[in-house]
Amino acid sequence: MSPTEVRANELRQARSPFVLAVVVRAERPTSAKPGDRAIIHPDGTIEGFVGGSCAESTVRIQSLRQLAAGESTLLRITPGGDATGPRDLPGLVVTDNTCLSGGTIDVFLEVVVPAPLLQVYGDTPIARALVSVGSAAGYEVRIAPAPGPVPADALAVVVASHGHDETGLLTEAVTAGVPYIALVASPKRGAAVLAESGVPAGRVKTPAGLDLGARTPGDVAISILAEVVAARTVAKPAPAPRTASALLQIGLGVPTSPEIAIDPICEMEVVVEPGALSYEHDGRTWYFCAPGCRKKFAADPARWGG
Repeated sequence: MSPTEVRANELRQARSPFVLAVVVRAERPTSAKPGDRAIIHPDGTIEGFVGGSCAESTVRIQSLRQLAAGESTLLRITPGGDATGPRDLPGLVVTDNTCLSGGTIDVFLEVVVPAPLLQVYGDTPIARALVSVGSAAGYEVRIAPAPGPVPADALAVVVASHGHDETGLLTEAVTAGVPYIALVASPKRGAAVLAESGVPAGRVKTPAGLDLGARTPGDVAISILAEVVAARTVAKPAPAPRTASALLQIGLGVPTSPEIAIDPICEMEVVVEPGALSYEHDGRTWYFCAPGCRKKFAADPARWGG
């Protein structure tokens, strides 16, 4: 297993979103070869190799766009003027990169996003049934005894501990901004627990689940999962700030597409970010893909529109 594959597995275990870029085709001359791969994180950092600085920059920008869209794609990077190849096929993005010395590379950008997390507290029949139905529906379901820490990226927290440490868990889940919080209890006991915890009205659903006339633990679990699905689709803004990565993980939102500038020399796209190659001239900031372009611009800004 390559170092990149090992790192990708670590990120999956840590529930961190990323893009896995794999070179699947290369026409000479290119520095990248089929099988070269890299990981692109939501902050734009890259681990691995998919070509020289210009190709890497294009992969990075498109990876961030795909991560924002939540869709994988095949990226074709050409040296420009490639009028013979397809450019508008579904699942294909073609980018002209005039910085390339020649050749064309195809890079598959696989968006890896963790499954929505459903955290369940309590070792009860309903809790165990939630593990079964939630896992079957594609959710990552974790069951833990109460009390326990509330994961920062949880889409849903269901407290089914039947009287054990309920108020603390509910308060912590509300503070963490978890979109869906439910307490498995009768209407009377649920109201008493909410009054004791002091959580805002309407923030915790009790009795948990849609009113489907459920009787068995499995039926109740299905009714709760139906509400979780609704919370994922129509989620209210979390009261506490949440990072872009956390929003991506729970399916409430994704990192926005990066701010892009155009290199005035080669017309290549460049991410506007701290540390990017830039040049201040006549009250304006210009951004560059590589030191060579910056040096060329600095020698005669007026020639390049500065």
